Amino acid sequence: MTTTDTPTRRARQARPPAGQLGPPLLVPALAYGVLMIASVVLAAGGSRSTSPVESLDYIHAHPTALRVAGFLQLASAIPLAIFAGTGYRRLRQLGVTAPGTAIGFAGGILASAALTIEGLCTWTMGTVAGSADVATASALAGLAFGAGSAAFVPTFALLVAGIAVPSLILRLLPRPLAWGCLAVAAIGLLGTFTALTDELDFTLPIGRFGGLICIVAAAVLLPTTRPRRTTPQPTTALAKTTPSKTAPTKSSTNKLSD
Repeated sequence: MTTTDTPTRRARQARPPAGQLGPPLLVPALAYGVLMIASVVLAAGGSRSTSPVESLDYIHAHPTALRVAGFLQLASAIPLAIFAGTGYRRLRQLGVTAPGTAIGFAGGILASAALTIEGLCTWTMGTVAGSADVATASALAGLAFGAGSAAFVPTFALLVAGIAVPSLILRLLPRPLAWGCLAVAAIGLLGTFTALTDELDFTLPIGRFGGLICIVAAAVLLPTTRPRRTTPQPTTALAKTTPSKTAPTKSSTNKLSD
């Protein structure tokens, strides 16, 4: 008994088993976005230009806000890591075998680690607010800023690029969106140099919030399965050979009559 390989049958075979794609991409993307924005709003007082004395005054004035902001930064690292792993699995399922997916996954994990360091430093600032001196406040504020800027933004840009590049090549996302995300990733990678100069500080909000828009859009628009392009094959009918019936010859007719 033979079975015909129809397009419907091939689509069912290409569909991954239930549960192997992980959670929907939109869930960790939105969770990360909400937690990250809330932490930025609560800890909006510190910057590169803040003097050590001003940092100490801010810590003394806002200990609770700093503790909550540090907790939110720590919490946002978890859905970001989940998104990195789930996005990597989704792209592999869609047939992407280039190393860009692994680079994007590594960038997501490094970005999650940077958020963890930033959150711990911010939480510590709020915890030691009553006993902190100028040197302690300056060191913690500088480490928190460095982890959330020169460490986080470029690695987060790697995650965005790891999604944008294969999506552009294989047309998994609309081309304007893929090009836009690639531009955001390129600007975010320049955030590495903010460790040397403040002239590139403008890249930090672009990489942070632009990257958030990119991963949310990718979570919504990335397909779960990649449609296969099938070329129509000519149907060849099996030739049925039948024995030819020849008329009896004259000699054979005579033999029969005899």
